[in-house]
Amino acid sequence: MLAEPQQRAHSARMIEVAPSEVPGAEGILTQGALAFLAELHELFDARRLELLERRIERQARFDAGELPDFPEETRAIREAEWKVAPIPADLQDREVEITGPTNAKMVINALNSGAKVFMADFEDATSPTWDELVQGQVNVRNRWLGTLDFTDPGNGKAYSLGPNPAVLIVRPRGWHLPERHVIVDGRPIAGALFDFGLYLFHNAKVALDAGSGPYFYLPKLESRHEAALWSDVFAHAEQRLGLARGTIKVTVLIETIPAAFEMDEILHALRENIVGLNCGRWDYIFSYIKRLGRQAGRLTPDRSAMTMDKAFLAAYSLRLVATCHRRGAFAMGGMSAFIPVKGDEAANQAAMDKVRADKLREVGNGHDGTWVAHPALVPVALEAFATMPGPNQLSKMPGRAPGRDDMLDLHEGPRTEAGARENIRVAVQYIAAWLGGRGAVPLYNLMEDAATAEICRAQLWQWLRFAAPLDDGRHFSRDMFEDWLAEELAGLGDEDPNLAPAATLFYDLVTREDFEEFLTLPAYELLD
Repeated sequence: MLAEPQQRAHSARMIEVAPSEVPGAEGILTQGALAFLAELHELFDARRLELLERRIERQARFDAGELPDFPEETRAIREAEWKVAPIPADLQDREVEITGPTNAKMVINALNSGAKVFMADFEDATSPTWDELVQGQVNVRNRWLGTLDFTDPGNGKAYSLGPNPAVLIVRPRGWHLPERHVIVDGRPIAGALFDFGLYLFHNAKVALDAGSGPYFYLPKLESRHEAALWSDVFAHAEQRLGLARGTIKVTVLIETIPAAFEMDEILHALRENIVGLNCGRWDYIFSYIKRLGRQAGRLTPDRSAMTMDKAFLAAYSLRLVATCHRRGAFAMGGMSAFIPVKGDEAANQAAMDKVRADKLREVGNGHDGTWVAHPALVPVALEAFATMPGPNQLSKMPGRAPGRDDMLDLHEGPRTEAGARENIRVAVQYIAAWLGGRGAVPLYNLMEDAATAEICRAQLWQWLRFAAPLDDGRHFSRDMFEDWLAEELAGLGDEDPNLAPAATLFYDLVTREDFEEFLTLPAYELLD
């Protein structure tokens, strides 16, 4: 247990750390680890904040009618022939990756699932309560120490690691999120630096000794400049911890529309550390609406109509494959959020068939691996990717890399009352769960995380802003939204005390004049 309150001076820095009663916290929040975090904050936080301001400045240009494009000033990078650094042996086969939060049971089940890789997620699948974050760091540390186990207090069932666990990759939070429980010289450290720094400090060398390494997924990047910031963080961290340059290996999620037009540049900025890019499909839909949806001509259809085989989603998948394979980097496919449908074999089989078709499409496009959210989907995805000629297909190139117009091509489809109501139900229930400390939530036979709630609230904000025409001839209005929200809330009952504050926050996000960059920013202020 850590003392309360806690202030620690390192050189000229003053670090304030919230107390934690998580067993093992004292081995994570050590003097050395906190000094390392403070150093990262001092060196890189001002630049992080400046880059976040650039996002707002660019949004103003999008609002004025500018559209994303491939930067003319980096044409030489795109046209030159170069490759990323060699990829470690245990990352050569990534056919199926499973993702989820960092609680001990999930970590054990995911590592034992038969997937090639497990991404332990401190970002969209985690509600960033202080205890959850510290416990997650304890759990991934215990994985490398060989002491990770869990006994379910409800039924007494014991969980432990099997003989051949998946390769572990950690996803820290995006650049935009603060960590208010660690204050350096009066300012909160970035959540990204906290998650990354603690894991690297405690686990890099033991992971290397075990034949693996310090591996990360990087979320929410919007430019080559943000990638270059990570590159400088890595270079400093490697030097500081006595690691060879390029020891840290990362995969970047391409889940924002601006980043999709700078894939070559992001690979180039991180070329000493990067091993691939990933199609973060759900956040990509959110980003399309957020960045371009403030124009009346970019009204989106129901969320269910925006599928990976059409329009801007299909184009970006193919562009990512072509870009990665040209540079010797892996092109990872996107998440299948389906979970088993209990008690309805026909519905369950239909869901598995959709997963199989999605994964076969990814194989056909040239992807080297894919994501699933539930262990039951691992065999289905592995079967689809078994059609690859080897552990990856780096040599496969799409016939034509889609261009700018393809990348901006809007999905067609209806806008319906049913779609709006589904957005309301999913978003409110997810936000309520997040406020209650859960970041990965099963809803309507899908495993949802923060990206889904972002799509739901962004789409309804867009529809309301432009009084979007629905397929029945009506136009979406505030009165309509308020009525449907009240009716859906009544249907959810009142057992969850977090539903009311979740609904209040959701209502504000949908009806406010200005678009909130991320719902997790105001939601974070509501966490205990």
